[in-house]
Amino acid sequence: MRELSLHILDIAQNSIVAEADEIRIAIIEDYLQDRLAICIKDNGKGMDQETLAKVVDPFYTTRTTRKVGLGIPMFKQAAEQCEGKFTITSNLGVGTEIVAEFKHSHIDRMPLGNMSDTLITIINSNDKINLMYTHEIGEEKFTLCTRDIKKTLGELPITNLDVLIWLRDYIKENLYEMYEKAKKFMV
Repeated sequence: MRELSLHILDIAQNSIVAEADEIRIAIIEDYLQDRLAICIKDNGKGMDQETLAKVVDPFYTTRTTRKVGLGIPMFKQAAEQCEGKFTITSNLGVGTEIVAEFKHSHIDRMPLGNMSDTLITIINSNDKINLMYTHEIGEEKFTLCTRDIKKTLGELPITNLDVLIWLRDYIKENLYEMYEKAKKFMV
């Protein structure tokens, strides 16, 4: 994968398959500590300890359509090759949490990518999912909560094309503004 946002999308799709109805995605960019952290947490079915031990193996997958599962192992490799670390915890009936940390300035670190399109894809893939997205850069923070948006929309579905277009632009504009304000923290 060429962008970290595609790894985030892949993990979120795993959460949806695991029957999660809540997915939390947090991104923390700390320029002063030269750190990028991505945390994805769901309340899906979770995994037993045996499955959890296998999930980082690229030759293990629960899918029946193919014999390899590259998403999590590639995300782990991407973090570790950039002087970072990767952890995954899971409990049956509780959910799964993945944390990938990167040295922000590492020459091999993939760009974060297009988070607005990634979030819209997650929202559009299952309108029953409640997605909580937070993104921090220094003192700047952007939060998006689909539960709150759904309340505001009332009967209008969050997957309505006009709503999705508005949401994409809203996310894009807010992330742009946050990056502009955070330039003072960039090293």
